[in-house]
Amino acid sequence: MDRRSFIQKTMAGIAFTSIPASSLLASENGKPPGIGMTDWNLGQSADPSYIPRAAKVGLEAIQVSVGTAPDRMPLREDSVRRRYLELGKEHNIVFCSVAAGSILNQIPLATEPQSAIYVVDALEAASALGSRNILTAFFGNGNLLERDQDGNYINISSGRFSEYKWKERDVERVIAVMKQIVPRAEDLGVVIGLENTLTASQNIQIINEVGSPMVQIYYDIGNSWNNGYDVPGEIRKIGNNRMCEVHLKNMGSRLLAGDDGRVDMEVCARALKDIGYDKWYVLETSGRPDMFEEDTKANIEFARRTFM
Repeated sequence: MDRRSFIQKTMAGIAFTSIPASSLLASENGKPPGIGMTDWNLGQSADPSYIPRAAKVGLEAIQVSVGTAPDRMPLREDSVRRRYLELGKEHNIVFCSVAAGSILNQIPLATEPQSAIYVVDALEAASALGSRNILTAFFGNGNLLERDQDGNYINISSGRFSEYKWKERDVERVIAVMKQIVPRAEDLGVVIGLENTLTASQNIQIINEVGSPMVQIYYDIGNSWNNGYDVPGEIRKIGNNRMCEVHLKNMGSRLLAGDDGRVDMEVCARALKDIGYDKWYVLETSGRPDMFEEDTKANIEFARRTFM
């Protein structure tokens, strides 16, 4: 089978052996499959012992971190993967995605050769856990935006919404590395999601340069809103086929419906419905201090009522 045929077959429907595909993909009525949470908000990254906690508050999925440092990459271990699957089956929790987050924020994909290994680690772990996609992060040390002498992003937009100057060489490096990793993603049937501080247009440019539908955008509503981007417009520009998963969080509030929050969740939800978004929503918030259970239940209820 040639690469084009393989991609077409993969994107038409991915069958997993460890977890039924129906539990990870859109339901028959076209609605997203449910609400998950990042493991760093659930309790601790790359630790399956928090799976019962997820089930207790009504979550349906977890975004699992592949590891947090070169000497702490638990998801490389078959025994850890098996423990995830065992506890997931016991508590009816699936693993919507695998994140190479903090590890890539410390050791950037754009500048550190070893970081490509962590992306491959995440792809392999996702395949083992039955996840459809991975998150590759570009924050902290891995931020792809230029800063001025005062440490601020350089706004190159003349319009209402922001767009910032990116690091040309770093972006070129990311594109080159992604082109090398894409065949592995194709072999495993796992999409590489880009989560970063760039606009939708900038991310689409990267995707087009890489030239594979196995590279998509992992969209974070809170981050994009906070950066001054046109979030509803971006969602519509990206479309369902280039958006692999969505992080939900407010800015200025631990609650999605918080009165002091800055994100207009309703307009974001309308945009996602307009594009027919049919994948997981993943909470990236733990709620207020010492109120995890109460606030997470409230956030799940709000997300279901508003986005689904």
